[in-house]
Amino acid sequence: MHHLLLKNSPDLDRGNLLRYAKEIGLDVNRFAESIDGGKHGKIIVQDQELAVSLDLYSTPTFFINGRKIVGDRPYEYNR
Repeated sequence: MHHLLLKNSPDLDRGNLLRYAKEIGLDVNRFAESIDGGKHGKIIVQDQELAVSLDLYSTPTFFINGRKIVGDRPYEYNR
């Protein structure tokens, strides 16, 4: 699923998430219940607030030795 999420970002609304779940063979009803249940909603909001506070708007973003690296970069980039 994570490959589909990265590939299709930012098209991550509920309908698309359900379509991706079906595409990879998940139990779509169970997946929908998990999304709608909000069990992990508080921690997700905390993570979103942390990302905003760190000015993180791109995937992937890494911090290496305090240096912000945005996007897919070759190993040599940080040398």
